[in-house]
Amino acid sequence: MISRNWKSFRLTAAVRIAAAVALFLCVRSSGAQNLSVLPVNIFLQPGQRAASLSVMNTGAKPTSIQVRAYDWGQKNDQDQLTASNIVVVSPPLVTIAPGATQVLRLILRRPPEGSEATYRIILDQIPGPNEPGVVQMVLRLSIPVFAEPETKAVPQVQFHLERDGDKLFLVGVNSGQSHEVIRDIVVASGSGRNLEPGAKVSPYLLAGATRRWELGAEGYAPQPGESLKLTAHGIAGAIDEQVGVTATP
Repeated sequence: MISRNWKSFRLTAAVRIAAAVALFLCVRSSGAQNLSVLPVNIFLQPGQRAASLSVMNTGAKPTSIQVRAYDWGQKNDQDQLTASNIVVVSPPLVTIAPGATQVLRLILRRPPEGSEATYRIILDQIPGPNEPGVVQMVLRLSIPVFAEPETKAVPQVQFHLERDGDKLFLVGVNSGQSHEVIRDIVVASGSGRNLEPGAKVSPYLLAGATRRWELGAEGYAPQPGESLKLTAHGIAGAIDEQVGVTATP
């Protein structure tokens, strides 16, 4: 009796596994990685009011995209995007043939004054017609746009460390008129331990904004008044300085 039940169980399990494998083989993924964009950043020099963006369809099927422009700011450690009436993108909706390239035109309606103006161009791939057994994946691409004012604009970033409970943050305050790009952040503790933010953290610190990067500091709690060494890379080159620890206001 036990042997017969065991054989029945094995047969049922085998049937279920075979059915799952068959279902897996029948469901195909429609790859979305068939778009490439150049350039990946757009810099508008003082007085420049127009630029272009090339979108290439490297896939085997036509693909459609929707293109929108947003004003880009930063608040509470988050990017803030608001539909823009200053940057216009044309065409806003387009279908690109396989192997073809579509050129998008960007127009800046109003030049920045005093400080750099920042925007984002969002490209959303539109799903194609439904196909039986096909799971569609679509891309969203976000392209930064930096418009420089007539007057010289540079970033001015001050750093400090902030204790918030058992967490430790590197805080950057940009009081300048231009953005900064901060990569490869490492804060060295007094014991030689290297503290770093997560791998997928945005490196941008916009003009007039404050950013906090959470550091992997589990089990380490520097006291207010201590000073640790910060190394990183910015637009102008290497960053190497001592940063003080403060308590959360």
